[in-house]
Amino acid sequence: MTQKDPDYTALLRGAQRTAVHLEMRDVYGVAYEAEDFEEFRRSGRVDLDPDSEGWAGWVPLVRETVGRGVVMRRARIVSEPVTEYIRWEHALTPVNIAAGEQVRWLPRRLASDIALPGNDLWLIDDCLVLFHWFTGDGDWAGHEYSEDPAVVKLVADAFEAVWERGTPHDRYAV
Repeated sequence: MTQKDPDYTALLRGAQRTAVHLEMRDVYGVAYEAEDFEEFRRSGRVDLDPDSEGWAGWVPLVRETVGRGVVMRRARIVSEPVTEYIRWEHALTPVNIAAGEQVRWLPRRLASDIALPGNDLWLIDDCLVLFHWFTGDGDWAGHEYSEDPAVVKLVADAFEAVWERGTPHDRYAV
């Protein structure tokens, strides 16, 4: 990870009850995913082994977090038809679920009347928000934390509205 990448280990280890993640981009271009995404584009293959080296930085952290009783939910707002990147994310999502995350998908056309924050984010225990900033090409541009109660409320309300309308992963087809 670069300096622009947030410290997910500290963030999730600090969670006591909930950790929710809202993703709203159709394409990400972070360097550490590039090789795996290109392999998917060439072959259609994905690494679905949660114990593989490719998942070593994420799956143990999720397992540890949910093992402490933290509920982890991830909601993705996507354009349809989905991009090739979203197809890849969808193909990988069984690993997130096997590790303990809950994942839902919401077609962008169903989110038009939801007041959404301008950036992807994590909300921890309904009190700490981590916003992600990306470049136009989807690479990391930075991040910012907020504990402002008005920001937390906006984020929590937005996430819950997306979650309520979203389709569970096992029922969402790309």
